[in-house]
Amino acid sequence: MLENALTNTNDNSDLKEKTVQLRQTLAEHQLKIRENKLPVIIIFEGWSASGKGSLIGDLIKHLDPRFFKVYSTLPADSAQMRYPMMKRFWANIPEYGKMAVMDRSWYQELAVACMEEDISDKEYARRVKTVNEFERQLRNDGYLIIKFFLQISKEEQKRRFDKLRESSETKWRVTERDKKRHKLYDEYYKAFDDMLTRTDTPQAHWTVIDTTDKTFAKYQMFSTVTNRITSALDSPKVTFTSDKQYKLLPMPKLSDISLENKTLSDEDYAEQLKKCQKELSKLHSRLYQAKIPMIIAFEGWDAAGKGGAIKRLSSALDPRGYEAIPIAAPDKTELAHHYLWRFWNNIPKTGHIAIFDRTWYGRVMVEKLEGFTPAERCAQAYDEINGFEKELSDSGFIIVKFWIQIDKDEQLRRFTERQNTPAKQWKITDEDWRNREKWEQYEAAVNEMLAKTSSAYAPWNVIEANDKKYARIKVLQTVIATVKSRLKDDKN
Repeated sequence: MLENALTNTNDNSDLKEKTVQLRQTLAEHQLKIRENKLPVIIIFEGWSASGKGSLIGDLIKHLDPRFFKVYSTLPADSAQMRYPMMKRFWANIPEYGKMAVMDRSWYQELAVACMEEDISDKEYARRVKTVNEFERQLRNDGYLIIKFFLQISKEEQKRRFDKLRESSETKWRVTERDKKRHKLYDEYYKAFDDMLTRTDTPQAHWTVIDTTDKTFAKYQMFSTVTNRITSALDSPKVTFTSDKQYKLLPMPKLSDISLENKTLSDEDYAEQLKKCQKELSKLHSRLYQAKIPMIIAFEGWDAAGKGGAIKRLSSALDPRGYEAIPIAAPDKTELAHHYLWRFWNNIPKTGHIAIFDRTWYGRVMVEKLEGFTPAERCAQAYDEINGFEKELSDSGFIIVKFWIQIDKDEQLRRFTERQNTPAKQWKITDEDWRNREKWEQYEAAVNEMLAKTSSAYAPWNVIEANDKKYARIKVLQTVIATVKSRLKDDKN
């Protein structure tokens, strides 16, 4: 793709005037972006000294600074490397109606990493798929992604380096890393070209600009940005499908799961609880030493006993190494982002555990049934969630998911008990009673969720919970067995 970079072949006499007009159009578009809640991401990649900083400065000069933010992407530091590759980039996606301008981006984890880090071809291919999937998910949520690669020849780069080194005020901008990359220009050229080819997708095409002629480069940048935004504002939303296939496991329907005889006596419960918590405490230490991150996700009926199970689970863990995260309705800021944004912001670092009391699966349950989210976006969520969990799994996470199952009669008994017990009345709300009236609809939604998101790397575990004691022990035993299996696999 680099050999086809956009190059100026005409007279520059009228380009400056056209650029001024385009700049004014872009400033007007910024208001429309706010009104239409269109989130825009503009990425600048390219060679050192190719003009990224100058073009970004030109781009934002006449824009309202309240509604855009510029991010400069540096190599991941030691803290960032304890998380999946994409976490720091998810954190920077803009709110609906705002712009994010990226001075380098997630693409630093591809070609540059391939050249400068010891990653295999398989890992490189995985990263490419991860980036393409990330951009596809954003596009399906309405994001506009504009990607520029700024191209200059080896000779032009040397000329610019020499000019920068002539001044004491600018010579610092030519780093040892820049010099090394310049010497390996041909190798980097091939790596960049391969990266562009693999990531030039229907949802996010590249625009490659030869920036030798700075006047032309500025014009082409403004022309591309204004045209893409105009098209996004005027055209109907397009859905981009995925070619990924996730291996799913067969799951029984909730009505086929027997809750009878799933009980424990007080004596057996006390004995097993002590044993399980002691074993889990030791396993937590081993997870930390092995730097394995873990997510434990709880979903279930209202009053099913999620909180009690989480309390018995967490009390066995070192409090310095886990966090329990209750998920309520999204707040104003969370609603202004892709729905997975708030969950990416809460994933644990290596060696740590995150326990979610309700999760991203609200997208295909309450949001779907209560009409909070368009049906099309809810339907896309199954694929997005499978992709999210696959990315975590590929990054080394253990994922344990629980559906805490009780029957309708047991829920009524617990609701009534809560309502009649002053110390427990805070646990029961009008919303709980409204949800109960939709039991059949919710059961159908849960069955669909289990069938479409129980994967080999993140399977669902349905816990029979009419007896809370039985459920708590089964949760502990499931977590223990999953961790032991992973530690055994890693050892082998």
